[in-house]
Amino acid sequence: MQGALLTAKGRAVGCEVPRRSEWSNPGLGDFAAVRSKSLRMSNSRVGCCGLVVMKTNQQFARITGAGWLGSSLKSRSVRLHASGEDLEDVTPLKPQVNSSGTVLPYVGIACLGAILFGYHLGVVNGALEYLAKDLGIADNTVVQGWIVSTLLAGATIGSFTGGSLADQFGRTRTFQLDAIPLTIGALLCATAQSVQTMLIGRLLAGIGIGITSAIVPLYISEISPTEIRGALGSVNQLFICVGILAALVAGLPLAGNPLWWRTMFGIALVPSVLLALGMGFSPESPRWLYQRGKLSEAEKSVKTLFGKERVAEVMQDLRAAGQSGSAEPEAGWFDLFSSRYSKVVSVGAALFLFQQLAGINAVVYYSTSVFRSAGIASDVAASALVGAANVFGTAVASSLMDKQGRKSLLLISFSGMAAMMLLLSLTFTWSVLTPHAGPLAVAGTVLYVLSFSLGAGPVPGLLLPEIFASRIRAKAVSLSFGMHWISNFVIGLCFLSVVNKFGISSVYLGFSAVCVLAVLYIASNVVETKGRSLEEIELALSTTS
Repeated sequence: MQGALLTAKGRAVGCEVPRRSEWSNPGLGDFAAVRSKSLRMSNSRVGCCGLVVMKTNQQFARITGAGWLGSSLKSRSVRLHASGEDLEDVTPLKPQVNSSGTVLPYVGIACLGAILFGYHLGVVNGALEYLAKDLGIADNTVVQGWIVSTLLAGATIGSFTGGSLADQFGRTRTFQLDAIPLTIGALLCATAQSVQTMLIGRLLAGIGIGITSAIVPLYISEISPTEIRGALGSVNQLFICVGILAALVAGLPLAGNPLWWRTMFGIALVPSVLLALGMGFSPESPRWLYQRGKLSEAEKSVKTLFGKERVAEVMQDLRAAGQSGSAEPEAGWFDLFSSRYSKVVSVGAALFLFQQLAGINAVVYYSTSVFRSAGIASDVAASALVGAANVFGTAVASSLMDKQGRKSLLLISFSGMAAMMLLLSLTFTWSVLTPHAGPLAVAGTVLYVLSFSLGAGPVPGLLLPEIFASRIRAKAVSLSFGMHWISNFVIGLCFLSVVNKFGISSVYLGFSAVCVLAVLYIASNVVETKGRSLEEIELALSTTS
């Protein structure tokens, strides 16, 4: 509709006033249109009906940004819940703007922690036989199992510690603190002359990777622009796979040099030191800074990560989330089990439980032994092929994450894993397949790992920081990774014993059944989050939590 403005000199000036319908319960998509129409009046001092017209974008944002935007988002969330729609059925509220920030170098630094995660997991695969001979435990499979699993016990401790440290000291400082056990642990493992020293080194390294397992996806999700958050979040899993592959490749010289296993453990010192140094100049998470009331530092961090043209937009989102209640003090551990949060926290724990009980780390730890039992001559090389498949599949998943979506990749992934585990089980039981057991074992394992890397691997670590409210995010991610490490520890400790008792075929059949259960659970309980900011997701889920 057209109206008229009277300037201070009494002159009538034509102006276009936004229609009333454009102002009632607008979504974020309408915000830009309303704002544009309002700013076209900014050359005048007095607007229609005696309203003062804002002269600058900043003035407009101060009046409309926090309260109006927050209530708009929240009302959208309430309407979503009332209508029974799923989050994935609703189009993103906000048009996405390309970022001119410099987030990639800092994601790369954080992913040094992911490399260490994968490297410490995979390094024992090729080294175990040789270090067992060197330390005099070649005939003691129980102690060998403890060397594998002590890392996982330490990781369980570290994963629960990481959330509290990240809340207390911030994300970047926690990375620097984490470098201490990572460095000392690698050094002890490389120089161990006794089983006791090796176990202490593995425990410390485990504490270190437990902390990184929680804070790497947390930090990446909080510093990434919405439009590429899926791709950057899955880079975490990609670098875990790179670490595993590096550990498997590092084992190739073992056949000619039995003492090479010490160098394999010592290699982990390099990324540990680089992680501590790199985090010294990396920006802190703007969301953590905002929660701490450090608004000027949060704006500076946003400018570095997102570009100066998006500072107002991102700060507006943070204020809107604060209006909905996410600016409350950080939750305690018991708050995670309250009726407000228990449902979404249980989804996080379940995803990691399914991920581990589906058998991936049994394959990573013991693929060399399985290939040897299937008659593969170059078992270490076959394991390296498995690592390469993991890297390739995760790279593909990174390109699909923001297009295909998180939920659909999970469903495809677990379905493929179920089929491949069934194939592997039949390979070791059907006499008709026995002559081809070697090639089928390699093919089935490679395709299983490829399926895993498309969704079950990268998605949980990406999805959980997205669906957890900001006040519980760090601790809830830590709790979920705690479930990851507990189940990982049990599998690492018991896998060989269970295989010896029931046979590899029965174990693989059990893994296949877990994958089928995971498909059913994900179909009914996991929501899609692609294309939405963390604040939009939090507000949309707030009424259902």
